[in-house]
Amino acid sequence: MLFLLSPAKSLDFETPPHVATHTQPLFIKQSSQLIKVLRKKTPAQVSELMSLSDTLAGLNVARYQVWSPTFTEKNARQAVLAFNGDVYGGLDAKSLKAKELDWAQKHVCILSGLYGVLRPLDLMQPYRLEMGTRLSTAQGNNLYQFWGTQIAGYLNERAAADTSPVVVNLASEEYFKAVDRKALKARVVSCVFEDFKGGKYKIISFNAKRARGLMARYAIGKKLATVRKLEGFEAEGYRFAPAVSGPDRLVFRRRQDD
Repeated sequence: MLFLLSPAKSLDFETPPHVATHTQPLFIKQSSQLIKVLRKKTPAQVSELMSLSDTLAGLNVARYQVWSPTFTEKNARQAVLAFNGDVYGGLDAKSLKAKELDWAQKHVCILSGLYGVLRPLDLMQPYRLEMGTRLSTAQGNNLYQFWGTQIAGYLNERAAADTSPVVVNLASEEYFKAVDRKALKARVVSCVFEDFKGGKYKIISFNAKRARGLMARYAIGKKLATVRKLEGFEAEGYRFAPAVSGPDRLVFRRRQDD
């Protein structure tokens, strides 16, 4: 199985990585094309394009200028250790052992507006480019058109070794839309995390993001190989809810005391 995650806006390039093992990103040519387009934008244009404050726009314009197609331990770090948002709080990659990171490298893919797909140990340089950004390129008016079938094609290559390929979607809707479903050959299983609030179960964004990271952590720790094994996930009070689940949509619910 392959597990898909979204990236995070928050980054950590300060904490020293606890492992030296790293790999090169897969779509450097495409990333370079996007950087070329982004370098033509002024801070004001980046601010408008991405709905960023002037400070953040200036920071990212500076990042685009120093971005290099050569990735080293000095200008980049492993993606799974660089992302620092809610999902990655649940994943807690900084506490994963080398063997666990090795398993993750083979089974986890991080979708990215700039990098397309990142394996956990792929080096990445700091950036801000969400997949939903309407950045015009020669390929079209947005990043979905830019990436086209490339991401699905790569996932097909990765899944080809399995007799019954499965992609477990732990990414947000914004990012999973970058996977061309018509081109993707693997079965897709989505995990949904709901909390009881206001008298009913609902998806609460912050909690769901963390839960996706917790599920990825569970899969890595258990080296899960079948969809059925996902149902055993019980981190932080979530339990599999078979009554509202389906073969390709696994729902996990949590009811906490107010």
